[in-house]
Amino acid sequence: MTSRQSIPTTGQASQRQQPATATLTDPVRYPASASAPVRSKRAFVLLLMTLLLPGSAQVVAGDRKLGRTALRVTFTVWALALLLLVLALVNRSLVLGLFTHPVLSLLLIVVLLALAAGWVLLFINTFRIIRPVLLAPGMRPIVAVALVLSMVIGSGTLSYFAYVLNVGRNAIGSIFANGPALEPVDGRYNFLMMGGDAGDGRTGRRPDSLSVISVDAETGASAIISVPRNLQNAQFSEGSPMREVYPEGYNCGNECLINAINTEVTNNYANLYPGVSDPGAQATMEAVSGSLGITIQAYVVVDMDGFSKLIDAMGGIRIKSGAWVPISGGMLPGSDTRHVKPDGWIPPGEQKLNGFQAQWYARSRENVDDFARIARQQCVQQAMLKQLDPATLLSKFEAIANAGTKVVESNISAAQLGSFVDLAIKSKNQPVSRLTIGPPDFEGWFSTTPDFNVIHERVRKLLAPKASPKAGAAFSGAVQEDPASGVVLSVPGSGPQAGGLPTRVSAETPAGDFTPVTTRPDGQPITAAYLNSLYDIQDYATLELLLANNGQCRPL
Repeated sequence: MTSRQSIPTTGQASQRQQPATATLTDPVRYPASASAPVRSKRAFVLLLMTLLLPGSAQVVAGDRKLGRTALRVTFTVWALALLLLVLALVNRSLVLGLFTHPVLSLLLIVVLLALAAGWVLLFINTFRIIRPVLLAPGMRPIVAVALVLSMVIGSGTLSYFAYVLNVGRNAIGSIFANGPALEPVDGRYNFLMMGGDAGDGRTGRRPDSLSVISVDAETGASAIISVPRNLQNAQFSEGSPMREVYPEGYNCGNECLINAINTEVTNNYANLYPGVSDPGAQATMEAVSGSLGITIQAYVVVDMDGFSKLIDAMGGIRIKSGAWVPISGGMLPGSDTRHVKPDGWIPPGEQKLNGFQAQWYARSRENVDDFARIARQQCVQQAMLKQLDPATLLSKFEAIANAGTKVVESNISAAQLGSFVDLAIKSKNQPVSRLTIGPPDFEGWFSTTPDFNVIHERVRKLLAPKASPKAGAAFSGAVQEDPASGVVLSVPGSGPQAGGLPTRVSAETPAGDFTPVTTRPDGQPITAAYLNSLYDIQDYATLELLLANNGQCRPL
């Protein structure tokens, strides 16, 4: 009886064999018994699963242990990405700091490359699971192409992100310093922007333009203070080593202009700044600090000779100009103020400037004073910031980063760059207060040796907390003025504003719209040929009248 019970019946044997038979005929894991269309469909489904959920193809059709490991990695990456997204919403500067920090960004690059390599291995494993020999001959190349495209979309995207991050990391390391993080002073960060002109046979860069950008550390509200390059008797800040050399200010006569400090310190007093990478730039920053009565924490030097490369890398900048701007030729023999006929002209109105044109637009000062040029320099700076949007940055990132390493130098700490990028994002669409240390903000013919107590008071009022502009002002193109300081508050936008001859428009041009000067007083159009003819007959009075408004500029 026992022996009978141990012998299974025929029906029982069939039932026990049924699961194994069903498994062997499963077209997902065992495609040999499936039809050709099913095998083709299976191949594309497995590739799509590997692309969308790496590891899932292995779980359902291959090595389940490998698949589970890959899925754990996938879900971990998704969780970290979600965490970064949440952090970006609540603490954007922290996330930006992760991508700009030299050590953390290197770690992120390694992780991205490891994930990209692992994804490639999963795709290769998926291709093995597909078993191309079972596919119809005409379907094999199609599946192979789909495999390559999937790897490009998946692993290629991660590799590209790692590459872009590495390019940015190298650029940051070349441009920015490794010093300690800066702390705001009186709730603000103050940066000195210098347009450096190295020149042949010149030691160190001579700043051709000087602007202080002051940013509220909380709100991002910013102000721009322009300092003329020919300012005399500049005051060095307390604690500056140069204060011992020039205790009464940089006052050795007409040669002691503020833009000469960089070269003089580089040549003669570098020993006063041990351990400082650029003593000339540091001393210039201290001179601007003392002259304005504020603490400037960092500087950025832009080499004007390489400036055009950065503009070209961005794809150009768009501005609206108030009058013709000459692309300067050489000096007239025997004259140190008059130029020969220009090599070209930048016309008024809406223009897209390439690097060469933008460089001359910012530098040209023929037949106008330095304050018109200061206004154009401010405009070019604002146009670059406005037009360096995420789409431009991503599409042209490598060219911009490579150009930046040849153009820009700064003592800003690389570790703090993320928080400053966050501030820049905050300030992008906010009103900008502007002050020029010279006409028209200082009445009358501006002395290059001014009363610094007056300057300190005007700067203090400029940076004092103000009530926010009325709702909608940012879209009205209105120009507001602080009655206490007389400082122009330029609001992004456009609105009607008269312009044209013969009124001289000051360098402190509002951000509202204006009418470019395109006709002569007799109503005839101004052309490059007509302007050149004025040079031929040396009619500089008419030239000065026609070009007077070329300090008007608005970024588009």
